[in-house]
Amino acid sequence: MYVITGPTASGKSALAVDLARRLGTEIISADSRQIYQGIPIVTAMPTPEERAAVKHHLIDMLPLDAYYSASQFEEDALRIAEDVMNRTGSVVVCGGSMMYVDALCHGIDELPTVPDSIRQGLMEEHAEKGDAWLLDQLQNLDPEYYGKVDKKNIKRVFHAVEIIRAAGKTYTELRTGERRSRPFEIKKYMIDMPREMLFSRINRRVDAMVADGLEEEARRVYPQRALNSLNTVGLKEMFAMFEGTMPRDVAIERIKKNTRVYAKKQLTWWARDREIIPLCWNVSPDAFLSTQNH
Repeated sequence: MYVITGPTASGKSALAVDLARRLGTEIISADSRQIYQGIPIVTAMPTPEERAAVKHHLIDMLPLDAYYSASQFEEDALRIAEDVMNRTGSVVVCGGSMMYVDALCHGIDELPTVPDSIRQGLMEEHAEKGDAWLLDQLQNLDPEYYGKVDKKNIKRVFHAVEIIRAAGKTYTELRTGERRSRPFEIKKYMIDMPREMLFSRINRRVDAMVADGLEEEARRVYPQRALNSLNTVGLKEMFAMFEGTMPRDVAIERIKKNTRVYAKKQLTWWARDREIIPLCWNVSPDAFLSTQNH
C-alpha cells in the first residue's frame, strides 16, 4: 500500500493518479470532506478526467446529512484495500485528513456505537444552541480531552460528546492509543515543498475555486449550513459573506489565510510521524517507482 499524503494544494491527487495508472491499480481517498456529495469545488474533488483515468473509492458517496467517522473510514478502507490488492497487487491511498490516514495505517480506538437517538438528539441541540454550547458540554463532561482537542474542529468535538453520552465514560478513558498491525506493508509518503511555494499554490487554488463557481456551490448548500459536513474552510467564509458579516473580498482572503493555517497544522501533525518519507514536490511517478521493489 502506497499512502500519498501532505498538506492541502501540494499536488497529492495528480501524483496519486499517475502512480495508480502506472501500477494498474485504484485509489482510496483519505479525505473527510470529499466523501460527501454536492461540494466538489470546495473539497478539491478529483476531476472527472482523473476519475475516468483511475477508479477512486470513498469519494462523492454520502449525502451531506450523513454521519461518517474515522472508525467507519478505517473499516471501509481496509475492506476496499484488501479487495483491490487481491486483484491488482497494490493500492494507492491519497488524502490529507490526518485522522483518516492514521486510522487506516494504525487503527483507532474501538468506541461504542452511538444510537441514532443520541446522535439525532445532539444534532438538534447543537443546531439550536451552537458551537459554544457544544464546547461547554465537552468541557463539563471531559475537561482533560477538552484541553487537548482542536476547538475549531467542531466535528471532532461533536464526536467526543456523542461518544461520552453513549458510553457513560469520558472520551479520555476510552482512548487507549493502541496501534494495530496490518496484513500488508504500508509505505507512507508526504509531498514536501518550500513553504512559500505551498502558500502560493494555496492562494492560486482558492482563486481557481472562486472562478470555478465556489460561491454558487456555497449558495446551494447554504440552507443546510448547520450540518457538520459543511463546517469547513471555504464554506464558512462564504456563509459569513451571505449573512452580511464579511465583504466578498475579505471572505476570499480569509479562505486563503485559513487554508494556510490548516496546512500548517497538517505539517505539524506529520512532523511527529517517524514513518513518513518526505517526497520532493516535483518527483515524477517513474522516478518514484524506480526506488520501489515490485
